[in-house]
This record gives sequence, C-alpha cells and structure tokens, in this order.
Amino acid sequence: MPDSKLRGNNKKTMKQLLLIALILAFRTGLIAQETTQWMKYEIAFTSEKTYKNPIYDVKDFRITFNAPSGKTYQVRGFWDGDKSWKVRFCPNEPGTWNWKSQCTDDKNTGLHNQNGTFECKVNNRQEPIFKHGSLTHPSGKYYLAYSDGTPFFWLACTAWNGALKSTNEEWEYYLNHRVKNSYKVVQLTTTEWRGCDKNAEGLTAIEGTGYIQIHPEFFKRIDQKIDEANEKGLIVSPVILWALPNGQGRHLSPGYTLPLEEAVLLAKYIVARYQGNQVVWTLGGDGKYYDDQEVKWKEIGRRVFNDIDHAPVTLHPHGTSWVGETYAPEKWYDLMGYQSSHSNGEGTVNWINKGPMAKMWSNLKPMPYINMEPNYEQIGFKITDKDVRNASYWSLFATPVAGITYGANGIWPWLRDGESILNHRDAPGTTNWRKSLDFPGSIQMGYAAQFFQNREWWKFYPANELLANQPGNAVFNQWISVLHKDDHSEILVYIPEKGAVSLFNPEGLSYEAEWFNPVTNEYSTAKINQTTLIHKKIRNMQNGEMIDRIVSVNSHKIEVEHNFSNDMILILKQK
Repeated sequence: MPDSKLRGNNKKTMKQLLLIALILAFRTGLIAQETTQWMKYEIAFTSEKTYKNPIYDVKDFRITFNAPSGKTYQVRGFWDGDKSWKVRFCPNEPGTWNWKSQCTDDKNTGLHNQNGTFECKVNNRQEPIFKHGSLTHPSGKYYLAYSDGTPFFWLACTAWNGALKSTNEEWEYYLNHRVKNSYKVVQLTTTEWRGCDKNAEGLTAIEGTGYIQIHPEFFKRIDQKIDEANEKGLIVSPVILWALPNGQGRHLSPGYTLPLEEAVLLAKYIVARYQGNQVVWTLGGDGKYYDDQEVKWKEIGRRVFNDIDHAPVTLHPHGTSWVGETYAPEKWYDLMGYQSSHSNGEGTVNWINKGPMAKMWSNLKPMPYINMEPNYEQIGFKITDKDVRNASYWSLFATPVAGITYGANGIWPWLRDGESILNHRDAPGTTNWRKSLDFPGSIQMGYAAQFFQNREWWKFYPANELLANQPGNAVFNQWISVLHKDDHSEILVYIPEKGAVSLFNPEGLSYEAEWFNPVTNEYSTAKINQTTLIHKKIRNMQNGEMIDRIVSVNSHKIEVEHNFSNDMILILKQK
C-alpha cells in the first residue's frame, strides 16, 4: 500500500477514534458543561439495558451533586423512554460543580458510577426567581422566601388543566396575562384526573392501577409548559397525585386509585422530572388526608421526599377539611395549604374567620398558611368578585400573611366556547378561560398582591382583639378582620360592609390614616377620631389658683366610619 494512502487511512482512523472519545467523554461527563444559576440543568444517560418496566426494575437511580462551597445535594433521575435516562437539577451557586451517579442495578454502567463536572455562571436576569433564587421555607417563619431570604408573597392562579390542554399560543397569552397582573404562581395538574381524562394529544400519564406503566411522551408537553412558565419568572405548583375520593370520575385520579407502592413510584417519577424547575410541590390534590387515609399519605410524603433535597411541599385538601395537627410535624411538609371551597354562605365564612386556621396557627410549627382554593369566580353563577375579595382578604387576615390563590370556573378546566366541564356539574354559559382572566376578581387579586408588597407584609399578624366590637358575631358576612405589626406601628383593618368601627388603642399611639379601595386599587385619606376631650385641673401661673381646662388627649380607642359602597381596608400608621 502506498505511504500516502496509509497516512490517509491513519488520519481517518484517528478522526473516528477522536469522535468516539468525544462521545464517551460527553456520555461519562468528562467534558465540563455550562449552565446558569437558578436554571434547570439536565444530564442525559444511556442505559446499557432495556428494562421491561423501568420504574419497577430500577429501584433507585440518584445523583449526588457537590457545590463549589462543599455542600452536597441528592436528587433522583428518571426514565425518559427506551434507553434514555435523565437527571434535572437547579444549581444554586456559581462556580464548578461535580456530580456522581448511583444505580441499584450496579451492573448497568450506563447509569451507575457515572461522574462529571459543569460550570455554573451567575444569573443576571432581573425576575425575582433568578435574582433572589429558588423558594424555601425559612425555619420559624410564616412565609416562603427566596433563597437569599427575600420574603415571597404567594399570588397563584388555578389553571389545573392549563398544561394538559393549552395550545402554545394560549399558554403564552395566559402566562403574559398573569405576569402583567402581579401573579407569581401557577397551580396545575401533571397527570390525568377527574377534570381531564387525557391531554390534548390523547395521551395519559400512566396505564394500570395495581401495576402501572409510565408514558414518558405524555410528560413532554408538561415539560414545555412548566419551562415556559419559569422562563416568564413564574413559579409552578404541580399537583403530583390528584386524590378526590368521591364524585364522578374519581377513578381517573391517581391519588385515589393507586395503591401505596404505585402512588410512591409515580410521585417519585414526577418529582424527578420537575425538580430542576422552579416549583412548590402539591403532593395531593383535593384529597382526604386524614382518618383512614392518614397513614397512606404520610408514607407517600416520607418515601418521596425525606431522603432527597427538594422544594417546599404542601397538600391541597378537599373543601373545609383541616390537616394542621396531623401534618405540621412531618419533616417533608413545609406549607399549610387549605381549601375553603366555593360558597359565600355562613358555614364557609365562619370556617375561614373562626375555624381551625385562625385558632391553631400560633400553636403549630411556624409555616405559611395559604387558602389554595377559595371561591371560584362565576361558579354556580352566584360567586361574584365581591365574594372572591371577601374570601381572599378574610383568609389573608386570619393567619400571618403569606398569600392567596385565585380561581375562576372557566379558567381551571381551560374551558373553551362550546366545551363542557368533564365530570363536574355542567354549567352552560360559563365564560371561557381567556375572557375569565379579565374578570373583576382576577384583576383585583393582582391589586391585593400589590397592596401587600408595598409594605412589610411578613411582619403582620392577626389582631382581632383590637376590635372594640365585632359585627361579624351578629351578621356573619360583616366580619371585620385586623392585622398589626407587633409594635403597633401599623394596623390594617378589612371592613366588608358599611358601618362604624371602633378599635382599641392600648398604647395610646397617634396614627395617620388612609383608605385602600380593593376594587379600584386607589388610596384616599381617612378621617379617624382618636382623641377625647377631658376636664383637667391646671394651675394659673399668675395667681396660683387651680382652674378647669378642657384639653384634647390621645384616646385608647380609634373610631372611623365606613361609608363606601364596597369593602375597604383601613390603614393606620404611627405618626
């Protein structure tokens, strides 16, 4: 063979070997990758084996990440079809990270004992989740905060079917609308459930009950929707296992139908798939988590979360059910979610104002208390924006301030013109999801978020003891709610109806006052009476005689008259 031809073959062989080496290097993580702080980072693995059912056959596949500071984090990987496996992670420090994989099938060299490094750059974006970092629950606090300690006010929108049904154009419109109106969180479902039996492509998340098959293709549209929400600066609160135990279509809800082992497998899969995103986990949706179901749900939470690093976790209980004492001690439980449900009647109103949240928050481990499903606007064609405001402000004032969720009866099912709501009482004439975004209550909840974010809302605590008279004890929907800072330097009073209001002023402080109108987002001066005229003996400095004088002094009561046509908030600030 001529030397020139031999040299040509050698060059070709060297190029092939180099290509193979590069592929192997990428595959084994030997070449450092690059990502940005607080963004999803994904590592792909190729299994050496094809498993019959990967979620059963591979008991555990996890990755340990070592941060530049020396801190370590453990998360699970997940199967993404065929021989494809992935891990997703959200790095919280700039610098060089390294990682190593572990697989219970230690003979599978494609998954076990892989390692690599990547560089994480500082994130210079100005959206709060990129500027301040992922959400956490600071120990001893009644609110969520960003990683740098900045308090996070929760304003969520309920779009249960949004990720399952929306087109790209629809989702883009929805996200932009929510961002524009001060929303920070989207609550959505991640599997089929009683309100949606399959996604827009006709796919389901799983097949079977006692023995399940995961359908990775189903989740790829959820991937896209959550990624796009995060890209807009929104947190997503994915419901992992919808769990309502009664009603039509309950067989579609995995939290109800799946046995413990299968529920844990599915939950682990979903958490692994979205742990790299900016999320707050809702482990169960609309479920019963007490009595005969308590052991099951505690066990799910412990098995899914206790041995990994994870975002904050809550449960979404069924209407007017309370799980406080039951779940507050759980290591994995970070946020006390509750649902007042969809009524403006006396029972529901009293449950918000006088119920377990208001009574128990100070007796349990400090954590955020958030009504994750108050009145849906237009539900039953009886819930108005006034009912939405009432339920929301009463909830915000019943416990230390943390946030609120909004919902509309056309938004949560992603209802389009001509469609019916699956497995729920049909409501012909319900406004479609797009128009519902502009409902008065939808906009006014944005005003509520702005109102609180204009002050140190995390320092406010319930103080109904400051009321000299509570009209809500006689007429339930006239309940007045009070928040204050511990030093009494600022007091907020939510007044739902016209009438006179009298407040105790135990410190005898002098206040300036203004009104906030939650309907118009406007402020105006408030006239309050906080002085009293008294007779006082003083000495005449000319002749030494004692004389009577009428003087004005600060009273230990503050009085104001609410004469507006809608509910108002009185703001008292110490002079």
